Amino acid sequence: MNADALSPVFAALADPTRRDIVARLAGGDATVGELAAPYDVSVQAISKHLRVLEDSGLVTRTSDAVRAPRHLEAEVLSLMTKWIERYQATAEARYRRLDALLEATDEHPQPRASAPDQDPDPDPAPSKGIPS
Repeated sequence: MNADALSPVFAALADPTRRDIVARLAGGDATVGELAAPYDVSVQAISKHLRVLEDSGLVTRTSDAVRAPRHLEAEVLSLMTKWIERYQATAEARYRRLDALLEATDEHPQPRASAPDQDPDPDPAPSKGIPS
């Protein structure tokens, strides 16, 4: 599964109910009825959520035809984690460089230069001998 194949997984996890289902499946396999129990929705509604999760590859059914419990696919979770960690490492490296730059700036402050088009004394006192 490549990074583009993760798009349906992240899209599936955009829904809070599906994220909750994933969190519950992290504790172990469960049937549709077991997953639907805490919600004030129909079993069919939970089945639709599960279908989205299954289509993304994040959740699969076991071969038990009677109960058809669902479980999380550890490989997909691992790919998601690696994808996130790659960008997390890049972001952290950028923040470390920025921190180092800010520390160097704090240790060696640069004098501020005035803008060339600004008059340093906007209201000078009138010169003697020149009428106002």
